[in-house]
Amino acid sequence: MAAPLEFYFDFYSPYGYLASSRIDALAARHGREVIWRPFLVGATFAVTGARPLVDIPLLGDYSLHDMQRCARMQGVPFQLPAGFPKAALAPSRAFYWLTDNDPEKAKRLAKAVYNATFAEGRDGADPQLVAELAVPLGIDSNELLEAIQRPEVKARLKQETEAALTRGVFGSPTIFVDGEPFWGNDRLEQVDRWLETGGW
Repeated sequence: MAAPLEFYFDFYSPYGYLASSRIDALAARHGREVIWRPFLVGATFAVTGARPLVDIPLLGDYSLHDMQRCARMQGVPFQLPAGFPKAALAPSRAFYWLTDNDPEKAKRLAKAVYNATFAEGRDGADPQLVAELAVPLGIDSNELLEAIQRPEVKARLKQETEAALTRGVFGSPTIFVDGEPFWGNDRLEQVDRWLETGGW
């Protein structure tokens, strides 16, 4: 079976949210699965000199307009949560706490967090909200809240973020197809064609 795609994303990335709504279906059309890999995009800023798009004059206004336009094109709801951007520690830690034992449940939680954050405008970085969203998935909310404070869970997220940077990931979303990196929700059409043709 062909290798899975690898989907690197930050839970507070609007373009990551947009990509998350279609990456699995895109991969499935080509007989591929997707490994989801959250990381903290803020950790890349010290390396790249970048900062959140919405904080950059001119580019910030354009990017917000573009996010909304892309969401309309994809047919998904979109709104920025209050206090955007934030470091999404709680959902990222919760994901890695879950993923080793149940990657599908971790992915379902990720999708629920993304939906709450960018479709409903809620605070997806809030541990209490993450715990609330976990309950319908059969996850004990108190156990999750305790788990994301464990040193080993915190360390796992740090390790995953460092590994992403080492691999060359600098933004969200980044998708690897057989080792080939594609950055941005707007590159998913290239990903689709690469999978169809075998690359160029």
